[in-house]
Amino acid sequence: MKETVLERGVIRKLWIGETDAYRDHLLRLDPESRRRRFSGVVADEFIARHAASTKQIGVVVHGFFVDGTLRGAAELRPIGWPFAREAEAALSVEEPWQSQGVGTALLHRTLLSARNRGIKLLRLHCLAENKRMQQLARKFDADLRFDFGSVVGEVDPPRSTALSILREAFADGHGLVSAFMDAQLRLLRTA
Repeated sequence: MKETVLERGVIRKLWIGETDAYRDHLLRLDPESRRRRFSGVVADEFIARHAASTKQIGVVVHGFFVDGTLRGAAELRPIGWPFAREAEAALSVEEPWQSQGVGTALLHRTLLSARNRGIKLLRLHCLAENKRMQQLARKFDADLRFDFGSVVGEVDPPRSTALSILREAFADGHGLVSAFMDAQLRLLRTA
């Protein structure tokens, strides 16, 4: 049986020391993916500053790692102060891993984190021609509306429960173990 892309990688939260991995991922995006991620053309310096800003309180980034390299990411960023009830979500997936379920899995994990942080309204901004992101937002029952050449998708995550908190804790633990095992395998391959 053929292994899927998701089975070859690991989805986990990025640690505070992994902002360079996030920056490098964003810099590897092809020009069109980068334009869609940031709703326009941005310089490498902007990306470096943006990646560094993920160290702020309340920002959560989930990553899709393949052989220890970050290939996709979903960012959850509170709007306003760190404990706000509204947040934005943004996704980026490098071209070879697009259209293979990575964005769906990342957004699913981001919605779980938003739910457990008491986020009442999650906004997903994208360009009007970004049909792929609009389709992804619809999978999660986003209310889409057009706004000055872009589309804003709003998702109302359900309230957190003991089970949803346990699901996130389990996913975090699995991600931690997977990261250590992946690092060990890479060390063995180079030895």
